[in-house]
Amino acid sequence: QVQLLESGGGLVQAGGSLRLSCAASGRTFSNYFMGWFRLAPGKEREFVGAVSGSSSRTYYADTMKGRFTISRDNAKTTTYLQIDNLKPEDTAVYYCAASTRGTAWNNGYWGQGTQVTVSS
Repeated sequence: QVQLLESGGGLVQAGGSLRLSCAASGRTFSNYFMGWFRLAPGKEREFVGAVSGSSSRTYYADTMKGRFTISRDNAKTTTYLQIDNLKPEDTAVYYCAASTRGTAWNNGYWGQGTQVTVSS
Protein backbone atom coordinates (compact mmCIF):
# COMPACT_ATOMS: atom_id res chain seq x y z
CA GLN A 1 0.00 0.00 0.00
CA VAL A 2 1.04 3.54 -0.74
CA GLN A 3 -0.70 6.44 0.93
CA LEU A 4 -0.66 9.79 -0.82
CA LEU A 5 -1.61 13.17 0.58
CA GLU A 6 -1.75 16.28 -1.56
CA SER A 7 -1.43 19.80 -0.22
CA GLY A 8 -0.74 23.31 -1.41
CA GLY A 9 -3.95 24.09 -3.21
CA GLY A 10 -5.94 27.23 -2.65
CA LEU A 11 -7.36 30.35 -4.18
CA VAL A 12 -4.98 32.32 -6.35
CA GLN A 13 -5.29 35.14 -8.85
CA ALA A 14 -4.66 34.60 -12.50
CA GLY A 15 -1.00 35.01 -13.32
CA GLY A 16 0.14 33.68 -9.98
CA SER A 17 1.93 30.46 -9.15
CA LEU A 18 1.36 27.50 -6.90
CA ARG A 19 3.42 24.54 -5.85
CA LEU A 20 1.43 21.49 -4.97
CA SER A 21 2.96 18.75 -2.86
CA CYS A 22 2.18 15.08 -2.62
CA ALA A 23 3.59 13.31 0.40
CA ALA A 24 3.85 9.53 0.16
CA SER A 25 4.14 6.86 2.79
CA GLY A 26 4.17 3.10 2.69
CA ARG A 27 6.22 1.21 0.16
CA THR A 28 9.51 2.31 -1.36
CA PHE A 29 8.77 5.67 -2.92
CA SER A 30 11.52 5.50 -5.53
CA ASN A 31 9.98 2.36 -7.01
CA TYR A 32 7.06 4.37 -8.34
CA PHE A 33 6.41 6.76 -11.14
CA MET A 34 4.50 9.70 -9.70
CA GLY A 35 1.87 11.38 -11.80
CA TRP A 36 -0.37 14.41 -11.53
CA PHE A 37 -3.90 14.65 -12.82
CA ARG A 38 -6.66 17.17 -12.57
CA LEU A 39 -10.41 17.11 -12.63
CA ALA A 40 -12.33 20.25 -13.47
CA PRO A 41 -16.09 20.66 -13.05
CA GLY A 42 -17.95 19.20 -15.98
CA LYS A 43 -14.81 17.80 -17.59
CA GLU A 44 -13.05 14.48 -17.75
CA ARG A 45 -9.95 13.81 -15.75
CA GLU A 46 -6.81 15.13 -17.43
CA PHE A 47 -3.30 13.82 -17.22
CA VAL A 48 -0.86 16.60 -16.40
CA GLY A 49 2.43 14.74 -16.35
CA ALA A 50 4.63 12.33 -14.48
CA VAL A 51 8.14 11.74 -13.21
CA SER A 52 10.04 8.47 -13.06
CA GLY A 53 11.26 6.96 -9.82
CA SER A 54 14.80 8.27 -10.21
CA SER A 55 13.69 11.63 -11.66
CA SER A 56 15.59 10.76 -14.82
CA ARG A 57 12.49 11.23 -16.91
CA THR A 58 9.60 13.63 -16.78
CA TYR A 59 6.85 13.84 -19.35
CA TYR A 60 3.79 15.96 -19.79
CA ALA A 61 0.58 16.00 -21.71
CA ASP A 62 1.01 18.20 -24.76
CA THR A 63 -1.52 20.70 -23.44
CA MET A 64 0.36 20.96 -20.16
CA LYS A 65 3.83 21.70 -21.50
CA GLY A 66 5.31 25.01 -20.54
CA ARG A 67 3.55 26.10 -17.34
CA PHE A 68 3.65 22.85 -15.37
CA THR A 69 6.77 21.37 -13.80
CA ILE A 70 6.90 18.09 -11.94
CA SER A 71 9.70 17.11 -9.62
CA ARG A 72 10.29 14.79 -6.72
CA ASP A 73 12.47 14.46 -3.67
CA ASN A 74 12.91 10.81 -2.83
CA ALA A 75 14.57 11.59 0.49
CA LYS A 76 11.39 13.38 1.51
CA THR A 77 9.12 10.90 -0.32
CA THR A 78 7.37 13.86 -1.87
CA THR A 79 6.53 14.87 -5.38
CA TYR A 80 5.72 18.39 -6.50
CA LEU A 81 3.73 20.13 -9.18
CA GLN A 82 4.71 23.70 -9.90
CA ILE A 83 2.11 25.66 -11.84
CA ASP A 84 3.09 29.05 -13.19
CA ASN A 85 1.06 31.78 -14.85
CA LEU A 86 -2.15 30.27 -13.54
CA LYS A 87 -5.27 30.73 -15.59
CA PRO A 88 -8.94 30.44 -14.59
CA GLU A 89 -9.18 27.28 -16.70
CA ASP A 90 -6.64 25.67 -14.38
CA THR A 91 -9.31 25.58 -11.71
CA ALA A 92 -9.67 21.93 -10.75
CA VAL A 93 -8.99 19.34 -8.13
CA TYR A 94 -5.44 18.14 -8.57
CA TYR A 95 -4.55 14.57 -7.73
CA CYS A 96 -1.28 12.73 -7.47
CA ALA A 97 -0.99 9.06 -8.27
CA ALA A 98 1.64 6.35 -7.97
CA SER A 99 2.27 3.69 -10.59
CA THR A 100 5.04 1.14 -10.84
CA ARG A 101 5.26 1.49 -14.63
CA GLY A 102 4.06 5.02 -15.31
CA THR A 103 1.00 3.65 -17.05
CA ALA A 104 -2.26 2.04 -15.97
CA TRP A 105 -2.66 4.74 -13.38
CA ASN A 106 -6.13 3.55 -12.51
CA ASN A 107 -4.53 0.44 -11.07
CA GLY A 108 -2.16 2.46 -8.91
CA TYR A 109 -2.55 4.54 -5.79
CA TRP A 110 -4.29 7.89 -5.56
CA GLY A 111 -4.48 10.76 -3.16
CA GLN A 112 -7.62 12.60 -2.12
CA GLY A 113 -6.85 15.67 -4.18
CA THR A 114 -6.30 19.33 -3.48
CA GLN A 115 -8.50 22.12 -4.84
CA VAL A 116 -6.98 24.86 -6.94
CA THR A 117 -9.17 27.83 -7.75
CA VAL A 118 -7.93 30.59 -10.01
CA SER A 119 -9.76 33.88 -10.03
CA SER A 120 -9.69 36.21 -13.00
